[in-house]
This record gives sequence, C-alpha cells and structure tokens, in this order.
Amino acid sequence: MPAFVRGKKRNKGSIECLTSLVDQDKLIHSKVNEGDKFEAIPLLPGLPNDVAKYCLALVPRSSFPSMGGVCKRWRSFIESKEFLRERTMAGMAEEWLYVLTMESEGKESRWEVLDCLGHKRQVLQPMPGPKKVGFGVTVLYINGIASASPDLYQYDSCLNRWRRLADLNVARADFACAEVNGKVYVVGGYGVEGESLSTVEVYDPDTDKWTLIQSLRRPRWGCFACGLNGKLYVWCGRSSFTIGNSRFVDVYNPENRNRCEMKNGGCVMVTTHAVVEKKLFCMEWKNPRNLAIFDPNDGSWKMVWVPLTGSTSVGFRFGILDGKLLLFTVEGAHDYRTLSYDPNARPGSEWQTSNIKPSGLCLCSVTIKV
Repeated sequence: MPAFVRGKKRNKGSIECLTSLVDQDKLIHSKVNEGDKFEAIPLLPGLPNDVAKYCLALVPRSSFPSMGGVCKRWRSFIESKEFLRERTMAGMAEEWLYVLTMESEGKESRWEVLDCLGHKRQVLQPMPGPKKVGFGVTVLYINGIASASPDLYQYDSCLNRWRRLADLNVARADFACAEVNGKVYVVGGYGVEGESLSTVEVYDPDTDKWTLIQSLRRPRWGCFACGLNGKLYVWCGRSSFTIGNSRFVDVYNPENRNRCEMKNGGCVMVTTHAVVEKKLFCMEWKNPRNLAIFDPNDGSWKMVWVPLTGSTSVGFRFGILDGKLLLFTVEGAHDYRTLSYDPNARPGSEWQTSNIKPSGLCLCSVTIKV
C-alpha cells in the first residue's frame, strides 16, 4: 500500500498520492454540499476499487485510527461492514478482547485491550460522561449509567473513539442487554423512582433510533439477556412480584414478534455468562465450581466441573477468544492463571491454562473481531 512503503522516492510518491486523495476528498464533499451530482472517488488513485479494498484490508489493525485520519473516503470504508468481509476473506481479521478492569483497591477502572496471546495492546480513553456502574455491554454498543439513565455510548474499535448515540425511551439501570440479528435489545431494570420495569426496547444502528416493543409479562431487574438462534432470551432477575430470583425465562422471536415463557431448569442466580458455539455458558453464585451449559436446540442443561484448587468461593468473569471460554478470577490473586475451556476439544482436554490475564480485576469483557 503506498502510504506504508519505505524509501525516499516511494515515500515522496506516497505523500503526493495521499495529498491528492485528501484534496479530492475535500473537493468531492464540497460538491455534495452544493448538491451537484458526482461519481465516488477511488479509494486509491490509479487502482480499481476491488484491488484498493484488498490493499487496505491488509493493513494491521493497530493502524486503523491513522488510516481513518487520511480522508473521509477511507474512514467511511473502515467503518463499513464490507471492510470486515474484506479482512475476513484476506485472512487478516483479528479478535481482540476488551476488558473492563478495576484496581484491587476498587478505586479506578479502565478498559484495556488484549490479543489472543495475552499481549496488552492499549488502554482506551475513558468513556464519556459521569462514572459508569450497572451498565450493559454488547459486541456492538456499550450503554453506561451512573443511576437510571437513558444514555447510550458507542466505542468504535477501528477508529479508537467514543461517541454518544440516541437516548433510550425509558431511563433505566441494572437491566439486561443483548444483540440479536444486528440490533441491540435492553430489557427491564429499574427506573428513576426505583420501580421495577417490564418495558423492552430495541436499537437499530442503521437509523440510530430506539423503539419500544412488547413488554415482559412481569417486571424484572438484575436479569441478563443473550441472543440464541436468532431469539432473545431473558434470564433470572427479581421484581416486587417475585420472591428471590425468577425461575422463568422470557423468549422473544423478532421475526414473528412472538413472546413466550419457559421454566428455567438450570441456573437461577448467575454471576457471569457468555455465548460460545451457539450455547449459553453460566456460572451460578451458589456453585462456582460447576460450569452450566444451556443448549437452545433441545432446552437441555449440562454441568461441567471446573478444575480448581483452593477456596471454593472464588468468583469468575467470562471472556471469549478464538472460540474458547476464558475464566478470569475476581479475587485478584497474583499467582492465578486464567482457565480456558474449549468446547470443541477432545474429552479430557477441554480445560487448559492461558496467559491471557487482565492487569486488574475483571468486571466485564467483550470480544470484537475486525
């Protein structure tokens, strides 16, 4: 790619090429403002667009923010779904694990990025707005709240920047949040007056709008949600109408807008969860030595023993990388090594140790592949 070639002659040519590209970009957008018709400028002058897209897809992921600063044409391409497809076809797509960590003293928290080897890539700039607690995280968007709040923030992993998006219709805290078929759902929680909520809304990233949909049959907060087989599942949680945690699971099908309820035959008080290989993995508060696995195809639960020594009260948070489930301790033991569970490994070798370890206590994590 011209912008990253070494040598005096080529550097000069690349600078001229990029300068020309930036000038054309300014020109083309000035014409748009004037309302004139125009044809899109090429990504790389002198190259067909399919070749140019392949060239840009070969650039290391760590250079994306610099690429986004070259011109609006490049920035638009980097932010598109097509860019991920090009990266995937070129064999360049990388998974990075974004982990929200906290110091052992519990004073400061920060987002840090780890690769599949456990190398720390960078520390993200703080999320905008007031301090965030009790928020929900999905692979697309991060919603942060200090109390019941309608705020929604997006972190762009390619351009390394935060921005605020459209507010929710209902301010809420301690709610469930999940991505299903490219849209983000928030469910329940409690409102500004501390009341339990039954409302559900969905966010469309294409329109930057939240839409209220059919509410839950009963309000619930402290619940969690996940997407399985194109459906939204809402688990656990409490409300003023229940004693203890709910044993019912709400299932919503976005295609036919049908909502049903099933009895939860597995975990009731879940401390962490993740979806791997289209199955739900849970760790229950009362039994941290067993990994509970839910298969939505037949509604069955499977219990897997966690090979730990020492205290039976050690808590965990989950991470996902390269199709494997990572178990991060929340106790802060310096000599603890991350456990890794591979659901596709041969029997007896599913559990391994991993070098991937956050610098502090893991509060939550999300995996983004680009």
